[in-house]
Amino acid sequence: MTKKTLQVWDNDGKLIALRTAGGHRRYRQSDIEKLQGTVRESASQNQVAVYARVSSQDQKQKGDLDRQKVRLLEHCAAKEYKVEAVLVDVCSGMKAKRPHLKKLFKLVADHKINLVVIEYKDRLTRFCFEVFEAFFNSHGVEIECVEEVFPKSFENELVEDMLSLLSSFSPKIYGKRSADRRRKKKEEEQK
Repeated sequence: MTKKTLQVWDNDGKLIALRTAGGHRRYRQSDIEKLQGTVRESASQNQVAVYARVSSQDQKQKGDLDRQKVRLLEHCAAKEYKVEAVLVDVCSGMKAKRPHLKKLFKLVADHKINLVVIEYKDRLTRFCFEVFEAFFNSHGVEIECVEEVFPKSFENELVEDMLSLLSSFSPKIYGKRSADRRRKKKEEEQK
């Protein structure tokens, strides 16, 4: 295996890397053996997908995403969960079009996992958490939140999401106004 292959597998979630404080990747022997097909897993073990998300590239660059991922993986290791996938997204929790959220839904629908581990409910979605929970439960998948208390930066992130929500509706409002003005102008010209 080359260094590049390990990095690609890490980015795809095939081989989970734990990062040191200096940013170096470390791999579990059991994960490597699993990829090589030399380890048989117990059928009764929890098959887990870890999902982490931050709202901005700035948060990712500051290491928030990596630290969140490490905390989740440490939680899974402590509980001896079998981690099938580590999925991360960098975008608002209100966006439906998140590439790794889509992969998570596929894992749930294909019955590849039976547990999703997240740090906080808002990492999965900002609104309607119960809808996600009902969908996952309908496929026999539970959601486990590592922390029940919101992080200190929650307020700032919530304000960002609210602004994002408002800005997503602005074009619709301005477009409606423009259409109304064009319609009124056309009506006046016809009179």
